[in-house]
Amino acid sequence: MRCTTLCYIERGGSWLMLHRVKKEIDPNRGKWIGIGGGLEENESPEDCVRREAMEETGLCLLNPVLRSVVTFVMDGGEGELMFLFTCSDFTGTLREDCDEGELAWVPKSAVYGLELWEGDRVFLDRLVKDEPFFTLKLAYDRDEKLTDAILNGSELIGRNE
Repeated sequence: MRCTTLCYIERGGSWLMLHRVKKEIDPNRGKWIGIGGGLEENESPEDCVRREAMEETGLCLLNPVLRSVVTFVMDGGEGELMFLFTCSDFTGTLREDCDEGELAWVPKSAVYGLELWEGDRVFLDRLVKDEPFFTLKLAYDRDEKLTDAILNGSELIGRNE
């Protein structure tokens, strides 16, 4: 299982979103996501999210807040343990070009109209409502359809729905 981070950087009612369109081979290709990536050897989740934010955006996160731990289960693929952060305290200038895709400040209310992973909507709802720390397990089938969503140990979406 790989470990990753994801951060929704906040400014004036908007999130900094990354439209993953630059890499040909990218499991997130075409999707809009937050900023983040994989943990490197001896790196904490906080180290990772700060490094990834600097690399992808040019912004220095001053106080990222861990909001959730999300477990992804992919039918036929490698699992992922993701540390989900938000951050509204940062410095720096947003870079013009990102190797991962196109960066855009998107009003939180408009994010739901973007091409998102179905499971991302589950945790974005909780971030918008400023809910306390939560755990989430999201399972996808081979066609990238969300089959299970388990929030704090209770099923939200089940295989029989």
